[in-house]
Amino acid sequence: MISKLEPQDTEPDRGFFGQPFALANLFGVEMWERFSFYGMQGILLYYLYYQASEGGLGLDKEAATSIVGAYGGTVYLSTILGAWIADRLLGSERTLFYSACLIMLGHISLAIIPGLAGVGVGLVLIAVGSGGLKANATSLVGDLYAPGDERRDAGFSIFYMGINVGGLIGPLLTGWAQKNWGFHVGFALAAVGMALGLIQYTLGRKHLRGIGAAAPNPLPVTARPRVAVIAIIAVVVVLLFSLTGVISTGNISEIVVALTIVAAVAYFAVILTSRRISPTERSRVFAFIPMFIASAAFWSLFQQQFTTVAIYADTRLDRNLFGWEFPPTWVQSINPVFIIIFAGVFATLWTKLGTRQPSSPIKFALGTGIMGLAFLCFIPMSGGGPNSAPLFGLAGILLLFTFAELLLSPVGLSLSTKLAPAAFHTQMVALFFLSVALGSSLAGTLSRFYDEDNEVPYFATIGLASIAIGVVLAVLSPWIRRLMRGVN
Repeated sequence: MISKLEPQDTEPDRGFFGQPFALANLFGVEMWERFSFYGMQGILLYYLYYQASEGGLGLDKEAATSIVGAYGGTVYLSTILGAWIADRLLGSERTLFYSACLIMLGHISLAIIPGLAGVGVGLVLIAVGSGGLKANATSLVGDLYAPGDERRDAGFSIFYMGINVGGLIGPLLTGWAQKNWGFHVGFALAAVGMALGLIQYTLGRKHLRGIGAAAPNPLPVTARPRVAVIAIIAVVVVLLFSLTGVISTGNISEIVVALTIVAAVAYFAVILTSRRISPTERSRVFAFIPMFIASAAFWSLFQQQFTTVAIYADTRLDRNLFGWEFPPTWVQSINPVFIIIFAGVFATLWTKLGTRQPSSPIKFALGTGIMGLAFLCFIPMSGGGPNSAPLFGLAGILLLFTFAELLLSPVGLSLSTKLAPAAFHTQMVALFFLSVALGSSLAGTLSRFYDEDNEVPYFATIGLASIAIGVVLAVLSPWIRRLMRGVN
């Protein structure tokens, strides 16, 4: 099979650091989307629990972490919707564009609508838009490569570096803006970033040359009214549950956890029972199940950067830098700095190793285990008072976060495109993001058990659990590789 961008009689496109030139446009829009996403998320938790005198809403920390966890989970849960729209209605490319528009509107809502109303409207728009953009950007990157192209993992690592360029700059600028002019200016800056991303993407759309232009499995016209009715009913039910208190700030992360588990089980069942997939494709989907579980465990720890680690940076970290106390939001830029430094190293390593590189299950096992080790490294710094934890200690822990992330996240994105059945191309990417959704919402739930006065049991329990999952996955890796039927 020949790549859509690479006719059989031409050399492979290597116009962007040895990768297809269209990767540059996807790199750019994802970078700006991550600038706005992480810039906003960097100040969101503090906006929720800071007192009104500090410009915040004054919620308790448990409710605030629940909201942040639920929001993070909903972003990735929304990849199902984005993938379905791409596969059945609009195609990946147009879905990505319209999703970016929703994200920009969400940031504008946070900037101009006061109180919890702005939080509700803004986060819903951003979550739905981000879900649509993430699944389809990843799918489009996968479409740039022919099957068996050894550049694929390296290309995803470069794409992932773009994510982290945005993730680095976003919290720095929005944190600075919030410190000097307030939270709503920080949210407005995130909206400006997304607008720049939309402009850049629009100018570069021509380089995709038809990739993702059509829905691969179009929904029959006769079925569309039924789908519209179901969508309206779902929105009405959510609104009623919210107004009657069934969904509240205190339980919203647990609700998203439950919804994500149900969605994941249903999605696996739909794909595995479909008559549109071959026995080889079905075996590969089965192989993805233990990878899904390990990925969810990894993200339940990693996404605590925006909950537990954010509180830790605000209350426990010594943020004095040459006599100046920097904003706690800046801690969230440490991981992207390390990603920018090491993403190219990992991409080069996988390229140099070629077929000799570790299998995807082993990479997942290492990533999950290192993530658990990172949480164990909090223990030596535990037990101190406010502003007692050293900055270099936390930076070292976040370096372990980075190594774990580079072993699992870009590899997981790449693997989801390699294991995807043809009829569920984008939706298989959504399944990977469902593992991120589950982990992100669990991060909000787990963070509610974090107590500054009882840190050691918390860090030890979740750290050892993650290491155990990594060990089990490594033991199972030969069986998983057999199920993958030739995919490494």
